[in-house]
Amino acid sequence: MSKPVQAVKASMSNPKAWVVIGLTVAGIVILAETHRRRRKGKRRANAIREDFGAFVEKFELLPFPQPPPPALKQPLAGLSFAIKDIFDVKGYVAGFGSSGWAETHEAAGKTAVVVTALLKNGAKCVGKTVMDELAFGMTGENTEYGTPVNPKMPSHIPGGSSSGSAVAVAAELVDFALGTDTTGCVRIPASFCGILGYRPSHGAVSTVGVLPNSPSLDTVGWFARDPSIFCRVGHVLLQLKTIEPRRTRRILFADDLFQLSKVPVPKFKYIVTKTVEKLSGYQPPKHINFGQHIASSVPSLKGFREQSTSHQNGISALKALSSAMLSLQRCEFKTNYEDWVDSVKPRFRPHTTACVQTAISTSTENIKTLYKIRSEMRAALHDLLKEDGILVIPTIADPPLALNMKKRSFAEFYDRALTLLSISSLSGCCQATIPLGNHDDFPISISFIAFHGADKFLLDTVSDMYSSLQEQASIVSSSLPLPDTNGDMDASELLKEKGNAAYKGRQWNKAVNYYSEAIKLNETNATYYCNRAAAYLELGCFRQAEEDCSRAISLDKKNVKAYLRRGAARESLLCYKEALQGEHL
Repeated sequence: MSKPVQAVKASMSNPKAWVVIGLTVAGIVILAETHRRRRKGKRRANAIREDFGAFVEKFELLPFPQPPPPALKQPLAGLSFAIKDIFDVKGYVAGFGSSGWAETHEAAGKTAVVVTALLKNGAKCVGKTVMDELAFGMTGENTEYGTPVNPKMPSHIPGGSSSGSAVAVAAELVDFALGTDTTGCVRIPASFCGILGYRPSHGAVSTVGVLPNSPSLDTVGWFARDPSIFCRVGHVLLQLKTIEPRRTRRILFADDLFQLSKVPVPKFKYIVTKTVEKLSGYQPPKHINFGQHIASSVPSLKGFREQSTSHQNGISALKALSSAMLSLQRCEFKTNYEDWVDSVKPRFRPHTTACVQTAISTSTENIKTLYKIRSEMRAALHDLLKEDGILVIPTIADPPLALNMKKRSFAEFYDRALTLLSISSLSGCCQATIPLGNHDDFPISISFIAFHGADKFLLDTVSDMYSSLQEQASIVSSSLPLPDTNGDMDASELLKEKGNAAYKGRQWNKAVNYYSEAIKLNETNATYYCNRAAAYLELGCFRQAEEDCSRAISLDKKNVKAYLRRGAARESLLCYKEALQGEHL
């Protein structure tokens, strides 16, 4: 035997040699894995820079050809859209936000009905978007595919589960996008990303070719930035008639639900009230206690309610509503996926694992009661709204959470959110989420709910009110503080401050408009008239300035500025004698 071979045999019999070999191999493996992850991380970072991490997969599905004249132009011609990774596309696997799901399922043989409808009407599909695993979650986070970056607040969650679709629209990567909404999966990301979102009446839009989470709650929803596109997509998916008799609208403001919001209630009240005042066919808003209505109209909630005083009945009913919604979701998820979970034993992130385990261990004994609650909720909403009512609520109570938020904070956020989200989910009513700018630098929104089947009525309402809502939201900008006193006084003081800011910026016409709006809300404040007079003087409107100063003096005899400005106005009008009289007062 040669010496080299003997040396190798001797070294192999030494345990230390095996340790060295093992460490060497482990080191090589670790280095290779580190290198692989770095490359993957770089690719992911590049992808995020390009598309905000919104997409799981990009492709092109071209629209159907435009019919020849005299056929009308396709309503969605020239528009692009993305779809949540829950819709079937022929030749692609619907990934359900999970590699565990994608790896155990075949590519789809057909494209989802709603996707085909959009292609037939001229739109182009450009890819599938990131979502929470199995549509369980409201944060929009996905550790496997990466969390889409919220264009409005990059360090905060985009909201889910339809996070990628919302981000694609908010980042202007597409004109509109499809998502699904079970327990808020369209409404939350629409609010957090500052765009329009729509949850249609349950069953109004086809779910053929869409992976279910909970069929009794699932709907196909959509996002858009532009209200015209938002409504056009709705007309296509809902197959709506273009003409419908005009109806008067009753606006119902759910005071108790707005108490849950972190945004000052007067801000919402002012925006909605001023918008309604500017439009014809709208009754003045009425204020209701929605929780009390549910407590008296949905008796089957009794088994889900905690012991409470009569004063707490409304709050207790709303909490019970969210509990019933989650129970129904879990029961139906278990029915659909228990066999797959037991056979495949897929691995998920901790939150998804907890949701799946809870669902699989849920008893389905009370499923009939849950369906009864759903029927009673729909009847209760129809009784409240009838054919002409719009329920106004905050979309969600809290601003977007910071990424990787602690569990405790998330639990509180989750409970408050579900209280609001369960209303449309359990009743099956349609709900539109409308952005209203920012508050304390966070995107905020409001939601309109109409009775089940009133989708055209609701879309027409959004189309009517959208521009005025944005105008009023701009007036009540979050850059100014909002006191916690009477709503009208809050708004008038806010408008005065806006007027002051415009005046300092030498925007005289704008200042006059703000002061005029403040006067409409409070006609007995001398300062508003005096300040508007100052702006009128700068514009050379001396007669209006004189009138405002006289009104200010009649309200406050000690308003020195009003005397001085009236004197200046009269002097400019060549009323020298009156000017001198004014100076001696």
